[in-house]
Amino acid sequence: MTFNVALIGYGYWGPKLARNIQNSDDFTINTVVDKSKKNLDIAKKTFPSSKLINSYKKVDISKIDLVVISTPTKTHFELANFFLKYTNVLVEKPLALSSKNVIKLEKTSAKNKNKLFVDYPFIFSGSIRFIKDIIKKKKYGKLLEIESFREQAPIRYDSNVIWDLGVHDISILRYLLDSNPIKINSFKYNTIKTKQKDTAYINLEYKGNLKVFIKNSWISPIKIRTIKFKFDKAIIICDENEGIYKIKVYTKSNFKSSIYKLELPEIDLSEPLFNLIKYIGKSIKNNKNPIFEKKFNIDITRILEKL
Repeated sequence: MTFNVALIGYGYWGPKLARNIQNSDDFTINTVVDKSKKNLDIAKKTFPSSKLINSYKKVDISKIDLVVISTPTKTHFELANFFLKYTNVLVEKPLALSSKNVIKLEKTSAKNKNKLFVDYPFIFSGSIRFIKDIIKKKKYGKLLEIESFREQAPIRYDSNVIWDLGVHDISILRYLLDSNPIKINSFKYNTIKTKQKDTAYINLEYKGNLKVFIKNSWISPIKIRTIKFKFDKAIIICDENEGIYKIKVYTKSNFKSSIYKLELPEIDLSEPLFNLIKYIGKSIKNNKNPIFEKKFNIDITRILEKL
């Protein structure tokens, strides 16, 4: 069975979602919505048989199994709340800019028995799932510290760098640790003249004395997506910018030694967005949504609010 998709927004991120949706055996792009004629003209070249319209209110919802929302952050709540009354919804991160609105969306989803998904892409990457397995099995002992550097991205005007880049780190941590921090601290500032804070330093502490440091910045000459995990017996570096060796495991024979042995494990290199779309297809078919249950979206949004 193939599910019909209505894609709302065909600007920066929409085409990336559309490509992975169309490459899936579970979905087909039925409708593309965008206020910009230029964006619709671009969409028409890739999806000539799809309906192209300029208003979400014109979507024939009776024929749609999944609505994908890839629009400015400030519009997410209104659009998601509207479509969840009729069908399943995938929203580009962040889901909303307040936990109050996220709670409303979860209630709308439950009341109408439609599933709510959020595009936290990195929790669907092979590298992060590899790390989760390492933590679960305690292969290298206790996890002591995490450092994350996420730099360079388009400047946003409706949300600051924490809501834009920090949401990746917070969703990854919530997925990996299955818990929330007990201490939260952040320092935000501007390095250039822009309405929203473009740089943030974040310190978190979790149970078991686990310390986390995060740096987010839009302003950087190079794109950085690196996370370092320090365990009792190893240091694992996850670099999503790497083409093949996204995970490097450094081990040493004893604590005092300064000599590390490098291991390059095999991981799933599938595109995270494609894995997300596969997950959604399976969820709709099986009527289950395990990742986004248990207050997952609410917890992430509350942490972002505090930051």
